[in-house]
Amino acid sequence: MLGRLTVAPVLLLCAWLLATFPLLLFGVFTPPLALIVATPVGALLLTLGLRRVPERLEAPWWVVAALAAIAVAFAVHQGLYVAEQIVVRRDAASYAQFATWIADHGGLPIDQRRELIAGGDPALSYESLAFFQRDHVVWPQFMAGAPLVLAIGQWLGGGYGLILVTPLLGAAGVLVLGGLTARLVGPRWAPLAALVLAVSLPQEWVSRSSYSEPLAQILLLGGLALLVDALDLAPRAARWGALFAGLALGLSVLVRIDGLRDVLPVVAYAGLLAARRRGEALPLFGGLAVGVAYGLADGYLLSRPYLEDIAASFDPLLAGSIAGVVLVAAVTPAMRRWGVPDLSRGPWPWVVAALPVLVTVALAVRPLVQTARGHGLPITAELVGKLQLQEGLPFDPDRTYEEFSLYWTAWYVGIPVIIGATVAAAILAHRSMRGRSPRWLLPLVVITWTVAITLLRPAITPDHPWASRRLAALVIPGLILLAVWAVAYGVRWMRTNGFDRGYLVWATALGASVLLVPTAVTSFGLMFKQTDAGEIAAVRGLCARIPPDASAVIVERVTGDRFTQVVRGMCGVPTARMHAPTPEDVSRVATAIRANGRRPVLLGASEGDLTPYLPPGTRPVHALHLKTRQDAHTLMKPPASTWSMELNVWSAVLSK
Repeated sequence: MLGRLTVAPVLLLCAWLLATFPLLLFGVFTPPLALIVATPVGALLLTLGLRRVPERLEAPWWVVAALAAIAVAFAVHQGLYVAEQIVVRRDAASYAQFATWIADHGGLPIDQRRELIAGGDPALSYESLAFFQRDHVVWPQFMAGAPLVLAIGQWLGGGYGLILVTPLLGAAGVLVLGGLTARLVGPRWAPLAALVLAVSLPQEWVSRSSYSEPLAQILLLGGLALLVDALDLAPRAARWGALFAGLALGLSVLVRIDGLRDVLPVVAYAGLLAARRRGEALPLFGGLAVGVAYGLADGYLLSRPYLEDIAASFDPLLAGSIAGVVLVAAVTPAMRRWGVPDLSRGPWPWVVAALPVLVTVALAVRPLVQTARGHGLPITAELVGKLQLQEGLPFDPDRTYEEFSLYWTAWYVGIPVIIGATVAAAILAHRSMRGRSPRWLLPLVVITWTVAITLLRPAITPDHPWASRRLAALVIPGLILLAVWAVAYGVRWMRTNGFDRGYLVWATALGASVLLVPTAVTSFGLMFKQTDAGEIAAVRGLCARIPPDASAVIVERVTGDRFTQVVRGMCGVPTARMHAPTPEDVSRVATAIRANGRRPVLLGASEGDLTPYLPPGTRPVHALHLKTRQDAHTLMKPPASTWSMELNVWSAVLSK
């Protein structure tokens, strides 16, 4: 039960992504077809993936019960405090609008319906925040993996169903980390790892909004768990396990394009298995190739404007990934012929063991020797500058604060987790080089690689809790896994050296407390606070005030950024926006809308935004007014509260 329960989520999600992405690609992503295609794929993956699990995963009933209870409690808690982020201000709402469109229309791109507005009038724009205009269509930002899963909620329960999907994914991530811990540390330690992750602020925060990190977390952690199982199974079952492991790891690229970086060590590991003539090598690489191919197909066919927008970071990543594959392909045949170099003797185990310690020390002293600058985005500089003035920091809006990335991590999981993870990584690296911990080899390399690269360059706007997203998918779960191993190692050392049961109980309780308490203290400030409440009802009210035969034009910049896709996607109204329009521009566009048999509707953030363009006697209506709470924005301290936020949309319906 423990082994099957903790990999079932990743197998089901792999089946769903495998089956539904081609439907999206061909524009036929509908509930009946998705169900027809995904059901047999899911049955096949579950049958083959859960048929055999290693016997060493057998555990007392209370372990399975505790894991299930933690996951269920997490899902319920996050569902109670879920954020209704559907107005596009940051990525969560972008994913929500992406999912809403494909759930309702079955495919991409997004139709501008410009023929129902004013066509290609030079005053009009059809793009908005996170939605790129290309010719006569609009392409959403980001990859399709998360929206494909969020669409299930949209089909089942509309907007409210959509926002409840991510709490379930976050709970599944907690469960899967427990399963990976059971495999690598021991079944009795699984609930501790799951609980520490469940109370960490980044896990709670990304699980309350429509972010991609919970799904990526399940695929990465679940893929590692499947591969660990495969190494302990009979050859035939091991090959199936390796295939599914590679598939899960590869499909993380369909969720986040920087998954290419996370799975790069898997290519080297597959090459090592091939050099040692292990039967798992080809299935592992094959599954990985299929998953990555899905991600690249999505990127180049459905998210090309997004890849162009991030070309400065994506192009080097892609080039490095290709170079890594070519290098492995060149080296593997040589190692098959002449053997894998023996690095288990001499200084090499000690050199490799020293690397985690050196990297941690370097990241700790980094703020003393570096001031990171250069995000290069005016909107980011504006935000950073405002926050610096609020917090009394030196005004330097070009700063990225990347040099504090290790300190960010310490805020969220505590210094003991970082120290324990570093010690564990050093010991396990030495053991792996000696060939004593083969199951740990790939998980250790993937975790330490991702932690080091992510903390070296988080590449994210440095306000919190927003920046904690970078840590959620693998950094924090990986550090927790290693820290729990360190606690277990200490307790086992005490048992081996003759300490009686009372001391062992106290040592276990102390170790668990050291991991849990700092993590929970940071989370407590936001654990019971909700943000963006009321947005779904407010948007539905806005939609009700727009006539069904209308075409909407947004005449104010911020409203255009936030509501263009909301009105187009959720209200079903053809929508465009104007940048700094003149009364002549608005009059010309309104005339064109009438000529197309539609009713012009103007939208803005205030009554004053609309009055310059209205004929005498036409009065704007306050179509959306919402006072709610939003996430805090902090630079040099962990967030502990929420901020007030007010949303306003005024509308004016012009005569037809």
